[in-house]
Amino acid sequence: MDCVSLVDAVDAAIFGGKAVSLGHSLRAGLPVPAGVALGSDLVDRIAAGEVAALQAVIDSPLVPQGTRLAVRSSAVGEDGAAASFAGQHATKLNVTTASLAAAVRVVWESARSASAIAYRVRQQVPVEPRMGVVVQIMVEPVCAGVLFTRNPLTGADERVIEAAWGLGEAVVNGVVVPDRTRVARDRTVLESVAGHKDIKIWYGEGEGTIELEVPASLHAAPCLDRHQLESLLDLADACERLSGPALDLEWAVAGNAIYLLQSRPITTLTPSR
Repeated sequence: MDCVSLVDAVDAAIFGGKAVSLGHSLRAGLPVPAGVALGSDLVDRIAAGEVAALQAVIDSPLVPQGTRLAVRSSAVGEDGAAASFAGQHATKLNVTTASLAAAVRVVWESARSASAIAYRVRQQVPVEPRMGVVVQIMVEPVCAGVLFTRNPLTGADERVIEAAWGLGEAVVNGVVVPDRTRVARDRTVLESVAGHKDIKIWYGEGEGTIELEVPASLHAAPCLDRHQLESLLDLADACERLSGPALDLEWAVAGNAIYLLQSRPITTLTPSR
């Protein structure tokens, strides 16, 4: 059965690009939340309603039990230098093992949407998708967001960070205007602009996520203090040493720790002037 600990996900043809990238990061000692990788054949069986396939996953000692889970796409060909599928494939957050099959089905179906198929055609990759899935423990972040290790608009050799309170979906989905920080290689802060973060994405009482109001005093308050910013820049340096330049990272701050949620190449990069 193609269900392995995320740290053991090494074959992108089985588990997809995201799982293999996260496994590579875990093996290098980077702070990726623990989880499992489900191969595309297994995902097909679960999506088709095969009870035995689902039960084997739920019963696996590798699958985290009694905790909130993130169920994330990891399609074959996803998160490469040529095609990221950013925004095309679904993620389900705050999932329990009882609803794992439904979450896997949502991710599987997202690869077959009209927009995802059109993207495949434009990128000249096979139209019929092969969807792996990553199932991870969810962290409870104070704040989260994205970090580009090069400026994705200008190509400048600087870090660009966007951050918001709560889960990073508020940044990725454009729900708020995030804080934006540009930092030079020598860690000089080139620009720091407070966003307007009046809501945060958070866990629902049951499953899924909800929007919560943020206290007015935090709307324009910076999400990251200087120590957290330095830790995030350390993580960016480590990711570049491992995976090369021009990376698009997703991260979260929980307690005193920084977590790496995704690392992939920036797929659209303007040459530096």
